[in-house]
Amino acid sequence: MSAPVRLLVCDDHAVVRAGLLALLASAAGIEVVGEAGSGEEAVVLAARLRPQVVLMDLQLGAGIDGVEATRRITAGPDAPYVLVLTTYDTDADITRAVDAGATGYLLKAERPEELFTAVQEAAAGRTVLSPPVASRVMAQMRAPARRLTGRELEILGRLAEGLGNREIARALFVSEATVKTHLGRIYAKLGVNTRAGAVAAAKERRLLR
Repeated sequence: MSAPVRLLVCDDHAVVRAGLLALLASAAGIEVVGEAGSGEEAVVLAARLRPQVVLMDLQLGAGIDGVEATRRITAGPDAPYVLVLTTYDTDADITRAVDAGATGYLLKAERPEELFTAVQEAAAGRTVLSPPVASRVMAQMRAPARRLTGRELEILGRLAEGLGNREIARALFVSEATVKTHLGRIYAKLGVNTRAGAVAAAKERRLLR
């Protein structure tokens, strides 16, 4: 009999985390070796406990989010696989998580059995996607020229917050010229020519949360 999958759980809500731990305790072939309440803690525990899979929420309150935690965890040698478990299925969230190195993307609406199977699949290095997420990924693949990059989605998100070019540049630690270049590409991909048009198109296509 093979050894159980070593799993680290990261979620900033204590009640949700406790529920996940209780649920996973009933799963055969899975051993929870640690729990983290923040992205920073997840990065530290991933290095210390050496889990095979990290179950990662995206929204983690104060500090780094699940995407940045995923990026840091997967950047190390012999890194564990990261399986995102979230309530969000927008293009922005999916793209950022995948670009950061996530192996799978699961929605919290899935049945427990699907979660157990996803953990096992992730441990084997196989990609796991909830059906709605898979549909959105396929739609992106069919129109690759229109797919916004992670950076473009970040800028679009700041645009939706009402920030100007200079403010966006400061927030993302890039130059205003870089922001303008990205905005030009965003407009072209969305088929618009104004900031308001870009935000409206993004909301219509569910590119933003």
